Amino acid sequence: MWQFQTDTAFQAQLDWMLDFVKTKVEPLDYRFPGHGAPYDVANRESRAAIAPLQAEVKARGLWACHLGPHLGGPGYGQVKLALMNEILGRAYWAPTVFGTAAPDTGNAEILAMFGTEAQKARYLQPLMDGDIVSCFSMTEPQAGADPKEFVCRAWQEGEEWVIEGEKWFSSNARYAAFLIVMAVTNPENPPHGRMSMLIVPTDTPGVEILRNVKVMGDDLAGDDGIHAYIRYNKVRVPIDAMLGLPGEGFKVAQARLGGGRVHHAMRTVGKCQRALDMMVERANSRRTQGRLLAEHQFVQGMIADSWIELEQFRLLVMKTAWSIDEVEAGRTPPVNPRTLIAMCKVQMAKVYHDIIQRAIHLHGSLGVTHELPLADWWGGVASLALADGPTEVHKAQVAKALLKRGAAAPGLFPSEHIPSRMGALA
Repeated sequence: MWQFQTDTAFQAQLDWMLDFVKTKVEPLDYRFPGHGAPYDVANRESRAAIAPLQAEVKARGLWACHLGPHLGGPGYGQVKLALMNEILGRAYWAPTVFGTAAPDTGNAEILAMFGTEAQKARYLQPLMDGDIVSCFSMTEPQAGADPKEFVCRAWQEGEEWVIEGEKWFSSNARYAAFLIVMAVTNPENPPHGRMSMLIVPTDTPGVEILRNVKVMGDDLAGDDGIHAYIRYNKVRVPIDAMLGLPGEGFKVAQARLGGGRVHHAMRTVGKCQRALDMMVERANSRRTQGRLLAEHQFVQGMIADSWIELEQFRLLVMKTAWSIDEVEAGRTPPVNPRTLIAMCKVQMAKVYHDIIQRAIHLHGSLGVTHELPLADWWGGVASLALADGPTEVHKAQVAKALLKRGAAAPGLFPSEHIPSRMGALA
């Protein structure tokens, strides 16, 4: 049965969340600015400010909702998560306040799926409680996100793994209590069976942060960035530091990245909705050429295009969430969720680019200043197209999935060839 509605009880939770995020969480973005600020657990002032907010969230049963009941979450499923993440996407601090900040969400999931009981006790529980943050250290300077080109390696010496190599763009490593590192352990295996995942406490000897890199949107005059360039200089960890089995690193990574991509898409819906709300307010407030902006057809076109594109993207995200829930329930959806996740990844960057650009344009000179959040959001446009893998990779994945569902024409001409079809009727 097709339904486009939310049950009354959960809608009440969503209504509370929206008001809570608008009034109490969005101001944190300006009180404690910087993309890395939510991850700095050592900042006593910001932690003191969010502690009562997190307590409110926990009291409402909305903490760490990406996890199932056996891991301390409510197990809402992806459709409800999509509706929640739309709201959390409005503010940088919102995922931290609700216990759903990336990359900790993905790292928590793979610890839950592949971790031993000892690993869960040491790393998963404090991560879920929000007492620590983590880092996913995968991409490399010479390879980007292509695991077939990775050279950071690990080998066994006695009861230890020794890790040697470099990793690029290991986000939030400077704040993390531990890193999950993808390293080549089985070089003789086929490409996707060469790597393993290892848990490395950040203070382990040999973990060298060469520099913390800034990105577009960061303040050039401020502190260092949050994306670490790391050298693993013969780092030694115990033999039981591995997540899963040797050679299963790609499998572990895919289990993590799929959820991360769709959650990025969910939060992007919320960010775009906030930008669209700003456009509507501006159009109804500003006058030019003797009329409100809202009365000019160019402006109406920008707003209409933005709303239509956002609704289309939102429906794609919701269908993707529904398909994941179907698989979790043991049913087979019409389209593989992995293909739909790739579609979300492709469309996410385009929709975000177009809506934020229009919102900036509609606000004129004010839009490009830091007196509105739009300039900061615009700084994330390019990163969004690269996060969790380049857009082109996902386009190819989508095309291959559709091509496999098709077939070659049965004869010399296409199956829609009119003379051939007419001849078949004779």
